[in-house]
Amino acid sequence: MIRSASARYEGLGKDGKGQVSTQSGVLENQQYGFNTRFEDGKGTNPEELIAAAHASCFTMALSFALAGAGYSDGTLETTAKVSLDKDGDGFKVTKSALTLTANVPGIDQAKFEEIAAGAKAGCPISKLLNAEITLDHTLNA
Repeated sequence: MIRSASARYEGLGKDGKGQVSTQSGVLENQQYGFNTRFEDGKGTNPEELIAAAHASCFTMALSFALAGAGYSDGTLETTAKVSLDKDGDGFKVTKSALTLTANVPGIDQAKFEEIAAGAKAGCPISKLLNAEITLDHTLNA
């Protein structure tokens, strides 16, 4: 399976303006640039897109892992916060902090933590990232 996205940047540096689109059409010519990455400009940025990818990948991986362990009902809500830090003359994504709130009837804390840790490690986006990945969670009974 291959998924694709494309980006176009017109102009250079801070004055440039970019557009990003995805194969599915969910994003189509979505604006991005210096002001959306380093300031609060309208549009998206690569780190926000990585956060969306990581949150959705982890949540789906956990959902399937819980189903595979015999659980049939629940709600999972995940936020990912991706950190972009200075690295010499450039920048580096250094961390993706996952925060999960879960409601899975019938599961105990230890079993939930075991399954969640496996999903965090096994999610394809976690495997892709060369950064610290943390997981804080709340299991609502």
